[in-house]
Amino acid sequence: MAVNETWRIDLERWLEPFLVGLSHPARRRMCPLYIAGLIGPGDRKSVQPMAARAGEVGYDQLHHFVAAGVWDSAPLERALLTEADRLVGGHDAFLVIDDTALPKKGRHSVGVAPQYASSLGKTANSQSLVSVTLASGEVPVMVGLRLFLPDSWTRDPERMARARVPADRQVALSKPEIAIEEIDRVIASGIRFGCVLADAGYGSSAPFRHALSERGLVWAVGMSRRQTVYPTNVAMIFPTEKARKPRKHHIPNMSPVCAEEVLAGERWRKISWRRGTKGALTCHFAACRVRIADGPKHRIFDKGVSRMPGDEVWII
Repeated sequence: MAVNETWRIDLERWLEPFLVGLSHPARRRMCPLYIAGLIGPGDRKSVQPMAARAGEVGYDQLHHFVAAGVWDSAPLERALLTEADRLVGGHDAFLVIDDTALPKKGRHSVGVAPQYASSLGKTANSQSLVSVTLASGEVPVMVGLRLFLPDSWTRDPERMARARVPADRQVALSKPEIAIEEIDRVIASGIRFGCVLADAGYGSSAPFRHALSERGLVWAVGMSRRQTVYPTNVAMIFPTEKARKPRKHHIPNMSPVCAEEVLAGERWRKISWRRGTKGALTCHFAACRVRIADGPKHRIFDKGVSRMPGDEVWII
């Protein structure tokens, strides 16, 4: 058997759980051909050259599968989660929340707008998507990729209708809110992971952190060095003060300080965690137990309005 034929048979065997979710026989036939075109040899990955290389299907048929084919994505998503859990799921796996950006030239692609593009490291005309990846060791498997709609879209129902945005997605949601919805979908599927990871784009959102804790999840997220925190021995007091209106809320007996200032006074240690392509990856670390300032806002005497102490966490 030729190498090419063996490769194709292996691909179809791997795709079998997904093909079950494509009810129409023509779609089940087109899917392996399209995937083979994307990951197989050849520089050009548009439909016409892929159809020409396949030699088994016409351009019109493959184009219809990509551009006009309509199917229910739910069975495919369930199959993806099942396969991802089989490959890398477990209590030592991580669920990684991140952004991905698709730079665009025009303004008609759904969700396109001038916004920060992580792939370019700057603000540019692009689509932005929330990605969810299940990873174990050094093996990542993406299990979710959901489009973010900026205000310029959610404030314009006519524009969303012209672009055929589904009615249930024509809702203004922040990226952290989308991430929580995706995490709930992953949890409902029964997928196994031990910890949620996210960068400061998500970790700086107090509602996002609260939502993770409410779900009983272990998490480690990035935050701004200017995030304010309290020492763990902070006490909530109910002071009496001479004023027209008595106080309604307890306040902390000390003021919050920024995380960077807290860590500056800690003992720093040089740690190497693994080897990279250029040698050992090494950095200096410090850790401190604090109560993060992400509770309700209240006035603290003459020091202005501050966030009240929230949960106890490690800052590293």
